[in-house]
Amino acid sequence: MTDTEPERIERKSAKTRAKRRKSSSERPTRAEAEAAVRTLIAWAGDDPDREGLHETPARVVRAYEEFFSGYTQEPEEILEKTFQDVGGYDEMVTLRDIQLESHCEHHLVPFIGKAHVAYLPDKRVVGLSKIARLVDVYAKRLQIQEKLTAQIADSLDRVLKPKGVAVVIEAVHQCMSARGVRKSDCVTVTSRMTGAFRKSAKTRREFLTMIRAS
Repeated sequence: MTDTEPERIERKSAKTRAKRRKSSSERPTRAEAEAAVRTLIAWAGDDPDREGLHETPARVVRAYEEFFSGYTQEPEEILEKTFQDVGGYDEMVTLRDIQLESHCEHHLVPFIGKAHVAYLPDKRVVGLSKIARLVDVYAKRLQIQEKLTAQIADSLDRVLKPKGVAVVIEAVHQCMSARGVRKSDCVTVTSRMTGAFRKSAKTRREFLTMIRAS
């Protein structure tokens, strides 16, 4: 017997829920996380029990909950509510200078910058704040900038099914500025273009001009 489309969707959702439960049960406890911070403090050469550091493990774990809150959210659910009554608007929608803070998955240190996101609607649009939230959800995870750029663009492409998506991220990485080569003025720029932005040089130029405008 062949499953209907709703049945396939429900089965997929059930698998996702089961995966989340399994992942949650395997996650270390708060006490284990705090103990790990104490170990790192001791490894660095200090005393985790001294007055100034006694509460640091708990503070670090609370900070990590905020830094990595993106793991508790489903990015594409943010984009589910869309609007079709847009008065025939079919030109580019661009959000420029979306501030972002993420953490490098190689060294667990921050990279900070801004994202520029645009799409060409095809009959429907999404609330502007939802795009900024999408950036935040992916940024609040351990990342590399290249993957972060692709995830934002690909999610918009899959859910909205627009005529095209463009994402550019500019960021300074502390793994380069505070250690290693110590190049504090180096800005990393990544981009992802789909649909019309990838196929049309004119459309790309329009987007790049808009995000560079003062």
